[in-house]
Amino acid sequence: MVLLLLATRYSLLATEIMLQIYNSLTRGKEPFTPLEAGHVRIYVCGMTVYDYCHLGHARVMVVFDMVVRYLRAYGYDVTYVRNITDIDDKIIRRARENGEDIGSLTARFIQAMHDDTAPLGVLQPDAEPRATEHIAHIQNLISALLDNGHAYIGKNGDVYYDVSRFQRYGALSGKQLADLRAGARVEIDEAKDDPLDFVLWKAAKAGEPSWDSPWGPGRPGWHIECSAMSTHCLGAHFDIHAGGMDLKFPHHENEIAQSEAATGETFVNTWMHIGFVQIDQQKMSKSRGNFFTVREVLAKYDAEVVRYFLFSSHYRSPLNFSDAALEQAKAALTSLYLALRGLELPEAKGARPIGSFKESDFGVRFAQAMDDDFNTVEALAVLFDLAHELNRLRGSDATVAARQGAILCYLGGVLGLLQRGPDAFLQGQVTVTPSTGELSLTGNPPIVTMGPSREEIETLIEQRADARHRQDWAESDRLRQELTARGIVLEDGPGGTTWRRQ
Repeated sequence: MVLLLLATRYSLLATEIMLQIYNSLTRGKEPFTPLEAGHVRIYVCGMTVYDYCHLGHARVMVVFDMVVRYLRAYGYDVTYVRNITDIDDKIIRRARENGEDIGSLTARFIQAMHDDTAPLGVLQPDAEPRATEHIAHIQNLISALLDNGHAYIGKNGDVYYDVSRFQRYGALSGKQLADLRAGARVEIDEAKDDPLDFVLWKAAKAGEPSWDSPWGPGRPGWHIECSAMSTHCLGAHFDIHAGGMDLKFPHHENEIAQSEAATGETFVNTWMHIGFVQIDQQKMSKSRGNFFTVREVLAKYDAEVVRYFLFSSHYRSPLNFSDAALEQAKAALTSLYLALRGLELPEAKGARPIGSFKESDFGVRFAQAMDDDFNTVEALAVLFDLAHELNRLRGSDATVAARQGAILCYLGGVLGLLQRGPDAFLQGQVTVTPSTGELSLTGNPPIVTMGPSREEIETLIEQRADARHRQDWAESDRLRQELTARGIVLEDGPGGTTWRRQ
């Protein structure tokens, strides 16, 4: 309902606001117009499932969850596809190291991915194709490339794409074929014609999974998997293709070459790429060993705090991970929930007045920020301005404050934030099993905060209230100090004492 209300907002402001997206292909912001009026088709390169998701993976999934939410808020019908790579060299190698079959390995980490991203508020895509389910579509694309001379069978039985046949190769990454060839390493027994050519189909090797094909048993190369899945789910030509910055070359460059050569159509109109999550100015990655898994971060920080942190830098910019940055995100989100605390907000989101949103200057400013290439940094600034306004109104006009609070919840909802009751965030808790360290998560998203239980806290607050009633100020102070030492902040007001976790 939040999104439907925002769609109404945009229909009223269509002449004032125009969504612009930075296109990696043209290296500039462009007004966004979908190929089909009212319908956006978007494909995001998802996980290769051989290990747990780290925070860099989470950034890609959270950002495009936000993009899809906003496009739907705009009033678009969105078909969102995010694939799973469930067969490749890394998966085969990890399964061999673990002594388990590939199906068990990938099933385990697919479930782990869903378990990790659900707390972050990542909605399921409309389709989540797996490479192994699209072998026939992969083979059809390879056949088309062989038939039109853009691919060939190498001396080792692998099928390769002939990069020299695609004149626009390098347009996405800005790389030149001559420069790439100059830096390429040529093996003595190279089976391909050109060091830049890439594999479409790998001939079967002992101990590896394989499928029958017109070129003999084997398995697909990584790049062709995404071309097959995206074109099957969205058509030969669609609106947005996206992923991490590290996929621009060679993965996305190769996707363009093989897809357009096979179909004869423009592959994608808009390419979006996410900046790296960094630690000490280096990209977070498994190969460097400098990564934190999502579940490690969620063991320490509330999932909504982590989601907020991922929006604290523009999606194309690097995002520096540190405890200090997450603590800042926690403090910022806490201040937004504190601004909502105590307001008479309608329980059902759909009951909030449409008129209060469409007339709001804050709504217009929020839309202008998001229309500027999904500028969440500026959009969050608007939420803080609105929170300051709420705090100013709180004591003077409760009705207007409640209306503004409803708008704050609307706008936060577009980012997947502020959808819990304030006390659910401020007072939330999870438990950790001491023997295993496993989290026991409840709620959507779950709340990850350590400390005393709600029952313990409320018992101590009742004891303090009784001490105050008896005018035993020493005991009252002692109980406050005990709660403070355990991370509980008390706030005394005309209506009694409220509390939150620090």
